[in-house]
Amino acid sequence: MKKLVLLFSLIFIASIFTGSVYSQGCVEATSDDGPQVVGYIQPEFNSYFFGDDSKGNAIKPSTFAFRRARIGIVGSIPYDISYYVMAELSPTVGGPMLLDAFVTYSPFGKYFKVSMGQFKTPFSLEVNTACYALNTIRRSTVVDQMASPFRELGIMVLGAIGKERDIFTYKLMLLNGTGINHLDDNNNKEFAGRLTVAPIEGITIGASMRTGLVGTVSSSGDQKKRTRYAADITLKKWNALLQAEYIFGTDVGDLGSSGGGCGKSTLELTEYKKNGLWVTAMYKFGFGLEPVVKYEVYNPDGTNYKYLGVTQNYGQATWTFGVNYFLNEWTRIQINYLYNAEETVGTVINEYSNDALLIQVQVKF
Repeated sequence: MKKLVLLFSLIFIASIFTGSVYSQGCVEATSDDGPQVVGYIQPEFNSYFFGDDSKGNAIKPSTFAFRRARIGIVGSIPYDISYYVMAELSPTVGGPMLLDAFVTYSPFGKYFKVSMGQFKTPFSLEVNTACYALNTIRRSTVVDQMASPFRELGIMVLGAIGKERDIFTYKLMLLNGTGINHLDDNNNKEFAGRLTVAPIEGITIGASMRTGLVGTVSSSGDQKKRTRYAADITLKKWNALLQAEYIFGTDVGDLGSSGGGCGKSTLELTEYKKNGLWVTAMYKFGFGLEPVVKYEVYNPDGTNYKYLGVTQNYGQATWTFGVNYFLNEWTRIQINYLYNAEETVGTVINEYSNDALLIQVQVKF
């Protein structure tokens, strides 16, 4: 209850200012008439197909939940200062909690800005796509595993160049590297950056990087090192859209044991190389219907990760067959069926039943 009161207090304090806003947040202001209340809710129904139990009965858990339920305040004050505060209220994702809160100084308009606070890191096309604008209900597994934590405390310089359209954009951020709403225990910090170029209308090419030391893994003070790279492309023509992103990187720092000779053993830092990609294609018809097909694959290099609540350590490919239906510009219905195929490692066949049906209704305000 105290957390909820604190969040609404923050939103109320932000609302006493006036003006307009142009920022890197998920939701932009649509008026210059002072502070605006913005947000969106995404209630959904999920059904999972986990095969049969030992008695031959189908294991089909299902649930109603919120993927997101967010409300915030955006606005600006003289001169060239804007603010953005967003709260997550859904208890199914750990809320209520402060999601984004930052101040932006824009002395040269869109060409150069400086933001400080908590916001999304400038890494990955899919991470930097607003949550209410994602083409499928869930983000790709490689993005969930290799681009997280999505939000951090830090400072970022950003901007865009181009008159009629943004031909070049940049975002460079120095961040704690400790995740959302987390006290800083990483003196080395992390660096993240994202650049995009749009040589001709309808084509955008992007590149991202994130690297830094995070966490202490030994009494001698050794730290884990996390390095990520990503490349993406967006092709848009008429009502068709094709997007693809490849992410690869290394994790150095998980402790592994190795022989030290003479009956001794030493601890050395191990290195894991992970990678994956996703490709999405869709076409939006004039009456609001948008079929979507997405293919994604993730290689964890033998490390553990969770997918649909199950811990596994092998590669997986996922096909998402979906349809989006737009009732209007504020309301959307999404239906996704996820077909998963697991990697075979040596003679071990990891294929098992873990498909899912996801249905989501979204309202943005």
